[in-house]
Amino acid sequence: MKIIAKTGREDIAMVYVAETKEGKQIEFVESVQPPLPISKKWVLIISTLYGCPIGCRFCDAGSEYQGKLSKDDLIFQIDYLVTKKFPDRRVPVEKFKIQFARMGEPSFNRNVLDVLNDLPRIYDAPGLMPSLSTIAPKGTDKFFEELLEIKKKIYKHRFQLQFSIHTTDEKLRDWLIPVEKWPFEKIADYGKAFYDEGSRKITLNFALADRMPLDPNVLLNFFSPDIFLIKITPVNPTYRANENGLSSTLLTFKEQNKTFSDLQSLGYEVILSIGELEENFIGSNCGQYVTTYKKEQKIEGAYTYKLDSA
Repeated sequence: MKIIAKTGREDIAMVYVAETKEGKQIEFVESVQPPLPISKKWVLIISTLYGCPIGCRFCDAGSEYQGKLSKDDLIFQIDYLVTKKFPDRRVPVEKFKIQFARMGEPSFNRNVLDVLNDLPRIYDAPGLMPSLSTIAPKGTDKFFEELLEIKKKIYKHRFQLQFSIHTTDEKLRDWLIPVEKWPFEKIADYGKAFYDEGSRKITLNFALADRMPLDPNVLLNFFSPDIFLIKITPVNPTYRANENGLSSTLLTFKEQNKTFSDLQSLGYEVILSIGELEENFIGSNCGQYVTTYKKEQKIEGAYTYKLDSA
């Protein structure tokens, strides 16, 4: 695998495009969180599949699925970014997050588990915290059973698990994420097994589009505020979101103020994560895929950075 292109800003986020000798392409990202220096927080976001077979309605990475990344190709992404800044693989970063969340549903690739097993051996990184984002597809129980064992054995309290739900309306959830997946009850039961006292709470992520409900009472029926927290992000500007009429206006978040307070009154920790808007222009945000530069049409508010050959 080799790097063929890159784009972005070193002081915010960089996106790298890599290609195998067979011509398959992936993207991976490194980002910081201004004004924090890299010594405080550094985030790597890597791909687990060549494309993605799910086809979420707002994600540009879901086209041309071409299979799973090998363990070596998973590690290549991490090692390229680490050795570029820390050649000796000693990472003196307080919060060194590796997110399995760029391209692909990670639970479809068992090699992710092998990488999680090996990361503490490969890198001297006291601040290492893996992060796995999933829609919890049907048929992935074995993956999550093994993930639970790895978390308990190796990472204990330093692991971030996120379930991407996006709405509490089950019919709309099925439309947004058009594959069979775990029902809320099963996600809740797994969360109870995954969580330990003192661990990070498990995240329920809502990329909250206009007209997509988030009902606090539905959440409370399944998800304990002692175990789960709520993270609300906008739907980032993508070709897929544009095609499907999905967007998140500032008005949406103003209208959700009552929802925020209702969630908090029920005991939930609520995180509103909008992030650096410049990342939309770079194309480094969730659901974005800079290789869409191949398309001739433009999309407002995104993908304005030139993709340079490496």
